[in-house]
Amino acid sequence: MTRSSNPTAAWQPGVSGRNDLPSGPAGHPAPPGGDSHGPPAGAPSVTIGSYPDYPSAQRVVDYLADNRFPVERTAIVGTNLTLVETVLGRMTTGRAALVGAGTGAWFGLFIGLLFGIFATGSWVAVILVGLVVGAIWGAVFGAVAHAMSGGGRDFTSASSLRAGQYAVTVDADQAEQARQLLGRMHLTPTGATAR
Repeated sequence: MTRSSNPTAAWQPGVSGRNDLPSGPAGHPAPPGGDSHGPPAGAPSVTIGSYPDYPSAQRVVDYLADNRFPVERTAIVGTNLTLVETVLGRMTTGRAALVGAGTGAWFGLFIGLLFGIFATGSWVAVILVGLVVGAIWGAVFGAVAHAMSGGGRDFTSASSLRAGQYAVTVDADQAEQARQLLGRMHLTPTGATAR
């Protein structure tokens, strides 16, 4: 069996005898205009300003919205991202049991509410029993899990992402209108570049 080596022969649905590969990443290049194998390419965008903090960038977009600019064609892009983990305190077995009791109490309350709906007697008692049993089991599991960690992580923390600067971008065909509006605003960007 021989195959045609004609490079112009493209795969077509329902047509046999041509190349067997569909268009896309594993086959032939997709035709212009896309073939629904991924998101369409967005319009080119232009950075109209970079700001040192998020509230400044937010004020710019809010100002554009107040002046009837099509803000659905804007974006706030955080760059130079940094992960910051703030240590909240030391984690002991007792504290782990307390945190586990709180989590277990919420779960027990949820289960108690579910069973309380179908209770024929005192539904308040069913909810309270669920709350207490959940708190006890949560405390036990929290303490055991911390004790089994062997002191590998004896602190609690909260993580957050922070950006070094925030760029406001707009579609390229709307950039001039956005710049004119921002010219009337008193907040000055640190730079404007094409992206």
